Formats: sequence, structure tokens, C-alpha cells
Amino acid sequence: QVQLVESGGGLVQPGGSLRLSCAASGSIFSIYYMGWYRQAPGKQRELVASISRGGSTSYADSVKGRFTISRDNAKNTVYLQMNSLQPEDTAVYYCYNYNSGSWGQGTQVTVSS
Repeated sequence: QVQLVESGGGLVQPGGSLRLSCAASGSIFSIYYMGWYRQAPGKQRELVASISRGGSTSYADSVKGRFTISRDNAKNTVYLQMNSLQPEDTAVYYCYNYNSGSWGQGTQVTVSS
């Protein structure tokens, strides 16, 4: 079982930035395929971005050009840099490990003036 712990959420004004972090347990993080998902109230959970063990990335159309996913294998951590945040980005953001099917507990991101 892989344990995932997210951090970095909070309240930010429209146009602002946040960086989410997801720390993973285990000694083979370098081979983990990781993703960030989000779920807004009343909506289904959706994929935001993913990153392969080789560093290949994929993004939802709604965040392309604004969000960047990255990983630091030495720190067993995956990041989500979110810029130009908009109210529609408000959601609980979850980290996901495709290898084990494990989810983090989620971190709330609220974009509001």
C-alpha cells in the first residue's frame, strides 16, 4: 500500500498561484505513475494532470498553459504548480498513484475574491 499525503492548498484570489505537494511512501517512487485529480462540489472527480516515471506529462484542456506537474524522485514527491487560478478551479485536489490505486486524503483549493 502506497501512502500519499497532500499539502499546499488554501484560499487564493483569482489570478493567484498555489503549489500543491504530494509526498509518497515507498522506496520505488521513481517508477510510480502519478496523477492529480480534483473534485468540485456536485461534480465528478476529474483528471487534472499526470506524470509518468520517465517524466512525460499530460494535462486536462482546462488547465493547459496554467498548471505544471513535476516530480522529485529524490524526495518521493510530486508537485502541481497552479498559476492564473480562476474560481472554477475551486475543488478538493487529490493525488493518485496508478501503480497501487492509492489516493491521498485531498487538499482544498478555493479561488475567491
